[in-house]
Amino acid sequence: MVLDDRKMKILQAIIRNYLETGEPVGSRTISKYTDLNLSSATIRNEMADLEELGYILQPHTSAGRIPSDKGYRLYVDHMMADKEREVNEMKEMLLEKEEKMDRLLQQAARVLATNTNYAAMISAPQIFGNKLKFIQLTKVDAGQLLAVIVVEGNVIKNEMLTVEEELSDETVLKLNILLNTQLGGLSVNEISLGMISAMKQQAGIHSGIVGDIIDAVAAAIQSDEDLEIYTSGTNNIFRYPELADQRRASELITTFEEKQELTQIVQETLSDDGNTGIKVYIGDETPVQHMRDCSVVTATYELGEGMKGTIGIIGPKRMDYEKAVGSLKTVMTQLEEIYKKK
Repeated sequence: MVLDDRKMKILQAIIRNYLETGEPVGSRTISKYTDLNLSSATIRNEMADLEELGYILQPHTSAGRIPSDKGYRLYVDHMMADKEREVNEMKEMLLEKEEKMDRLLQQAARVLATNTNYAAMISAPQIFGNKLKFIQLTKVDAGQLLAVIVVEGNVIKNEMLTVEEELSDETVLKLNILLNTQLGGLSVNEISLGMISAMKQQAGIHSGIVGDIIDAVAAAIQSDEDLEIYTSGTNNIFRYPELADQRRASELITTFEEKQELTQIVQETLSDDGNTGIKVYIGDETPVQHMRDCSVVTATYELGEGMKGTIGIIGPKRMDYEKAVGSLKTVMTQLEEIYKKK
């Protein structure tokens, strides 16, 4: 039998309350615990139906109810289905958004290069100050757990964990509740040693799993993936005689093609906490060795949810700085406005 929404919400409330307290749950507690706005009498009738259907038990007369194995099974299946659907929807959304973002950044670099007649670069946004949204633990087999970790910006990480013994559905459920209750909405810096110790104590014999999951969460939040940098207008370098001799031009073109050195500019710009203004590097001030004959103008753009990237212009020292700064600001504004509409 498929439970209606009212019975399902009451069953979920009974299970969550029982997992938190370890005490049988009464109708009065449920009336305060749910958003159904039902009387205690109505809730008692629904609980009687759930008991008859085998989803909850009454350990002794006049006591509240506790979940049965059948109740746990329905709760776990329902919860996992919801989380799996949420993760799948996020993945589909992210794939679509990544494709749009890729095209958007390539176009932004082309516009900047065309408008200024200099070379342009723009880095894909990185997530800063990541906070955990939720963790979903799922049994894969007797010796493995899959931890799906979702952080701000809807970044999804999967981590396979090895366990020494098979965990029951109730144990996995308790671990899910413990982890999400304690860690949800926190950044790595906010997860203290005292908090970890308390969680391990609550997890008892499964403290090792909690430690492994916290390590996986830290890795997901602080992940340092390959930085994608889009460039355009490299051939504009040849417009300026001071940069167009064979050696200088070759070094600059190689820098733009291989892009590793461009990450120094991105990292230095983004490391200036709280700064989204314009930065100008002239000659030897430039962090890239092969750009010491150039000027580089950069800025940090923001797309919300802690997502930041660097946009920059590279040209000769006799660059039209006013035009370069104006073009940067225009493209940054357009980039942020277009992103918000997507």
